[in-house]
Amino acid sequence: MTVKIKICGLFREQDIDYVNEARPDYAGFVFAESKRKVSGEFAARLRRRLSDDIVPVGVFVNAPIADIAALYHENVIAIAQLHGTEDDDYITRLKAASAAGGRKPVEVIKTIRSAELEQNVPPAAQADYYLIDSGAGSGKPFNWELLNSFKFEKPWFLAGGLGLDNIERAMALNPRALDISSGAETDGIKNREKIVQLVSMVHGIQGKDTTTD
Repeated sequence: MTVKIKICGLFREQDIDYVNEARPDYAGFVFAESKRKVSGEFAARLRRRLSDDIVPVGVFVNAPIADIAALYHENVIAIAQLHGTEDDDYITRLKAASAAGGRKPVEVIKTIRSAELEQNVPPAAQADYYLIDSGAGSGKPFNWELLNSFKFEKPWFLAGGLGLDNIERAMALNPRALDISSGAETDGIKNREKIVQLVSMVHGIQGKDTTTD
């Protein structure tokens, strides 16, 4: 399986220019409370600047379903990444709302925290993908040994503390994608050289896979 890469937390126009140059598979806009938070209006502006071959992902925490569906219908996002207490009922209602007008339901990435792996908490069955992380934006890797004893029934993303120093080791775990935010930054701001190098490492080691499903 080819490992993909997502650069998350884009909040400046030059961030979009950096990813357009580097060509990651996914780009993330944060709509939850964060130093990287963007408004729907500004995210739409960034989305228009983003290359069409990069999949836009919206990051949310217990957001109103109507807000996510609106961003999807306006083509600001193609995937919803959920970091709160959203359960299968929430995801089912989100997919129904996003399918209004005969559209394909929005794809959903649901976060599983490493503590939930340790406690064997059942993941949301209605999600399309999982994202495994130590916590909400901790910026630190968890004990990856946990992944060896857990069989995921859906493709999964790996996040938390990923950067140039450990990206090859992370790829060896065979996630669907690596989700990188602070590891692509210097002093809290996206760094062009780091983004280009990270994407080049992931795509260069294995060859780029341009599929998005």
